[in-house]
Amino acid sequence: MAALRYTKPEPIELKNHGEFTERWLQDRIYEDPTILGLGDVEVIDQERKQDKAGRLDLLLFSREENCRYEVELMLGQTDESHIIRCIEYWDIERRRYPGYDHCAVLVAEDITTRFLNILALFSGTIPFIAIQLNALKVGDQIVLDFVRVLDRVALRQDDEGEGNKPVGRDYWNTRATPETVKLADTFLDLINQTADPKLQLKFNRYYIGLHDGLRARNFIDFKPKKKWLELRVDISDGAKWVGRFEEAGIEAGIYDERLWVAVEQKHCNPCHKLLAELVEKAVEEYKAS
Repeated sequence: MAALRYTKPEPIELKNHGEFTERWLQDRIYEDPTILGLGDVEVIDQERKQDKAGRLDLLLFSREENCRYEVELMLGQTDESHIIRCIEYWDIERRRYPGYDHCAVLVAEDITTRFLNILALFSGTIPFIAIQLNALKVGDQIVLDFVRVLDRVALRQDDEGEGNKPVGRDYWNTRATPETVKLADTFLDLINQTADPKLQLKFNRYYIGLHDGLRARNFIDFKPKKKWLELRVDISDGAKWVGRFEEAGIEAGIYDERLWVAVEQKHCNPCHKLLAELVEKAVEEYKAS
């Protein structure tokens, strides 16, 4: 095998390059949407017409996350119009297809600190991802490097609005599966072994929360998927818990400062002792808060 040699790449500004247009970039992403770093996504539509609002560059879909990504592309430095357009397309699509999660995605060559600060203001209200595109010339080839500079922030679980709109169990049985929804019942039983007052499930549009009959108590909440249940927990030392779950062969991580665990049916027959320990600790911390 030949030894690798270092080659210094030359940055290219696509905006000022006649050959590499925005449509060219759009076509490259259309051919392989995974280059954006959004996971195993597929293209639903390209140049999707929006009523009285122009065209959405790309609409992508993650089957695993049941999430649609409304992607707006921009060569050069980002500006207010593209941010507004990106959010507008996101809003149109989420209202048109409420059965999916939706996330606005802005891809630009130059995302300045000023606009990152503006985008950060949407934290907790609009799921938004900002990706900076770096085009590099290596020999006679061009390389596209996509760097996520602002990650999606989930809606706050105590926010009022559509995300907190109650729905029935049947909504989640259809959106996920009855089997993964039942896993939430399993954890509710664990929670109520030590919780006081006893809690019940509240089926919201974007997640399944906890309620004591008077108000939300979402120190733990759930998001059923087709094959597993996303368990989301307020817990101290979240990074240590991630390590413990990884050692046990259970996928876990930190998102929006909360611990999440991918719970499968096999982890609950009977309940994995680490999951039971986590729930007990979360209830204990909640009662002490």
